[in-house]
Formats: sequence, C-alpha cells, structure tokens
Amino acid sequence: MTTDQLEGRNVTLEALRRRRRRVLRVWLDDRAKQKGKIAELLHKAARDNIPVRRVPRHQLDRMSQSRVHNGVIAEAEPLPAFSTHGLLADLDRREEAPFLVLLDEVSYEHNLGAVMRSALGAGVHGVIVPVRRGKGLTAVVQRVAMGGAEEVPLIREGLSSSLAQIRRAGIPVIGAAAGGTPPWELNLTGPVAFVLGGEDKGLTSTLRRKCDAVAGIPLRGNLSSLNVSVAAAVLMFEKVRQDAGRHTGAPELPDRAPAPVG
Repeated sequence: MTTDQLEGRNVTLEALRRRRRRVLRVWLDDRAKQKGKIAELLHKAARDNIPVRRVPRHQLDRMSQSRVHNGVIAEAEPLPAFSTHGLLADLDRREEAPFLVLLDEVSYEHNLGAVMRSALGAGVHGVIVPVRRGKGLTAVVQRVAMGGAEEVPLIREGLSSSLAQIRRAGIPVIGAAAGGTPPWELNLTGPVAFVLGGEDKGLTSTLRRKCDAVAGIPLRGNLSSLNVSVAAAVLMFEKVRQDAGRHTGAPELPDRAPAPVG
C-alpha cells in the first residue's frame, strides 16, 4: 500500500483531529517542547496508539520532501479516492447544492494547496484537476492546504468529462478570465462550478466555450492578473457572501462600517 507523507505540525495535527484516515507513525524533532500543538499532537497520537519517534532535526531534514517540516513528519494512509459522478450522487442523496472548483494546468503545488485551504473555508464540496496536467496530493500540497485536503476531496479526472457530468446535472459553470463580468454582478447562489485556468495560459478557449458565464475580477494599478489561488478565493467567497444574503433572516451587510463609539 502506498502512503502519504505529511510534513508540518498543522497538517499532521489536522489529520489526527479529523480522523478521515489512519495516521501510521510520527517522527518528531527530539528538541521540540511538549506544549501547544506538540502537546496536542502527542495526546492524540497516544489516544489512537500511533507510535511517535523522537529523532534529530537533521534526520527530519533528510526525510522531508517539501523542505519545510517544522519538526514533524508523519506517514498516513492515502485519502479516499472520489470521482465527479460519485461526488454528485452523494450530494444529490444529501440534498446539497453542489459547490465545485475545477483547475486546469495549475502546476505550482503551493497554488493548489492554497486553493484547497480556501475551499475548506468556503465550504466547497470538491476540487477537480486533470490527471495529466494537474498536481496531486503531494507533501507540499497537503502542507500548504493545512487540513483542507482532509475535508475537501481532490478529484483527478479529465476536465471535459467532469464538465459534461456537471452540465448534465444542471449545475451552472462559471469560468474565470480577464475582461469577464464582475462576480458580484453574477448570480452565484445555489449550485455552481468555477473553472480556472493555469498560471501561464489562463482559461483556454476550449474550456471557455463550456462555461455558462465568465467572471472577471476588476483590477487597478495596471495589474493584469491575480495569482490563480487568489482569484479562486475571491470567487469562492463572493459565492459565500451571496448565499448568506439569500437565507431568510440573514442580517443585511452594512454599506459601510459603523462609526466608532466614544
């Protein structure tokens, strides 16, 4: 069985907290003090009978794949595999409006990890990347996601196939590209799938033709584009804002901050 290597206190602790998969063993800097996150990590490892081995820092340096381990490396079972079809069927059974993000040719692991982190905070049900042109759950991706990968499935499929299933399910597809409609002028409530291109090419013409609308984030200061993970976060949380506003009894957002008292 292949296993995942988790590097860093946060990602290891999130795996222990969420218990979506079994952590097999932990290596810990022998000089790490037993307080804060380290104390919680040791407590949860003891709870689940996970062996913890204290080792010199230089050994962790040699083991690290991401080069940033913060004194903790763990070995864990892989996360469960998902498919677009399976995820949509599960959401249909749960009667939840699908909220998906598709990324094409995102080649930098830090960007994918950042998208996964934001996706967790925004309540995204799944992130879909192509098999050939997308990164998987590497040690770097999982470290940067800081627990996002434990909750948000990363699906590796052909984007054309995934989009065909998404469109058949009646889910609006919103692309992201310069010159598109500002996202706050689009109706993003209910089911939606955002499609973003890679760092270099952006949204391809092929994918753009598969979108029902294209959102563009207005920029100032002669800036031509945003980092893909930042653009994805803007779109995700604009949807969160719109969804919050449609609920009965939801408080109205003020036009401006109230004046300070006193």
